[in-house]
Order: sequence, then structure tokens, then C-alpha cells
Amino acid sequence: MTALGFLCPGHSAEDDYPRIEQLLGSDIRLDLVHMDVDEDTHRPEALRRLGTPERLAAGVEQLWLAGAESVVWASTGGSFVHGWEGAQEQVRVLARAAGMPASATSFAFVHAVRELGALGVRRVTVGATYPDDLAGLFADFLRAGGVEVTGVHAAGTATAAQAGAWGEDEVRALARAADLPEADAVLLPDTALHTAACLPRLEKELGKPVLTANQVSVWEALRLADRRVRAPGLGALFRREGVVQA
Repeated sequence: MTALGFLCPGHSAEDDYPRIEQLLGSDIRLDLVHMDVDEDTHRPEALRRLGTPERLAAGVEQLWLAGAESVVWASTGGSFVHGWEGAQEQVRVLARAAGMPASATSFAFVHAVRELGALGVRRVTVGATYPDDLAGLFADFLRAGGVEVTGVHAAGTATAAQAGAWGEDEVRALARAADLPEADAVLLPDTALHTAACLPRLEKELGKPVLTANQVSVWEALRLADRRVRAPGLGALFRREGVVQA
């Protein structure tokens, strides 16, 4: 049994994880620790407060006791708002506190795009639930990681709770609005979105890989634990043979 740990802000889209666990169809357990959110808002200053070293360290003991082999800070915004260097330091602090390999969802997107390079993915477009400024910060983060971003669509939701209330129709509409002919893949960065159930349909409709926050978070935890899992129901990222080191 391989146990993977996730520090999750709040409770939005938490039911994606048991669905993903089932779709993996292997001896893999996904353990979640939910962290309190002082202020649910898609504002950079609030997201910077969300992932402080003290808050992250407080959540890792439970994962360590559960036998987790890796841990992912499952908040895209709570990572990329610190910029590339700041997010790297955040992950280093998390790894030291947890005593295990660590990463964050924002880095998971960069690593997943690199993985899909073997399928010809070079340029991506972003469909964010966030306001314009926050969506722009995510695009900047991707570019700092060497990802070519061809477009950004921002839906302008104010909170994670609003995004978490979206159903499949709203998620599909977001992906369609973000898609561009020149993009090789579409990225949906909000961990509050429920996407695990609709990944195959999204990719079929758009005709290209779709990367979503909870999907790439799990893939990143597997990568850190050096597990190779093929799960076609989780999209093109999991149809590749193996999980590479990035």
C-alpha cells in the first residue's frame, strides 16, 4: 500500500479524491488533512496568508502518522501567489516539516506539462475560476517554469466556495471558453473545482489533454513517491506509461 498525503484548504471538491482513488485501481491510499481557511477569497493577500510555514507544519503530523510517503500542498493559489522562488521555499519548508518529499499543486501543473511534452504538448491555455489578476499570476508562474502560455480566461469567481458549487456543465463551459486552436492543452487550476468525473468528456470535447488541479496534485504525489500508475479514466496524463521525474 502506498499512502499519499494532501494538505487541503477547506473542504471544496474533497470528494474528487475518493473518486480518483477508485479510478487509480491500485494499492494507493489518498489521505487528506483539511486546513482551516480564515478568509475564503480569491485575493492574493489572503492566499499568501493561507500557506504560511506555521500553518503547513501544523497539518503534516497527521499525514506522517498515517504513513504518507509524499505530501502535496493542494492549493494552487496558495502556492503560485508567492512567485516561483517563494513557492520553492514554501515547498522546502514543507518537506523539512513533513520529513518526506513535498510539492504543491502549482508545481504539479508545470511538471505535468513537461510530462505531456512527449505527446507534443508545448503550448497551453488557462481556464481559471479566479479574477483576472490572480489568473495572470498563475500564468506568470507557469512561464517562470518554462511553460508557454498562449491565453488566459478568467471567470471571476470571488471565493473557493463559489467555484466548488459549480457542476459539470459550468466546468465544461470554462474549458471551452479557455480553449484556443493554437493551444496543445487546457489547464484548469482551481482545486475547488470538481473535475475528476468529467476528465474523459472534457478531453473528448476539446480534442486535447486537459489538466485539472486535483488530478495533477495526485499525479505529483505519485511522482514524488516514485509510483507508476496508468489510469485512463483520469485523462491523458494518466494514460502515459509511467510517471517520470521532472
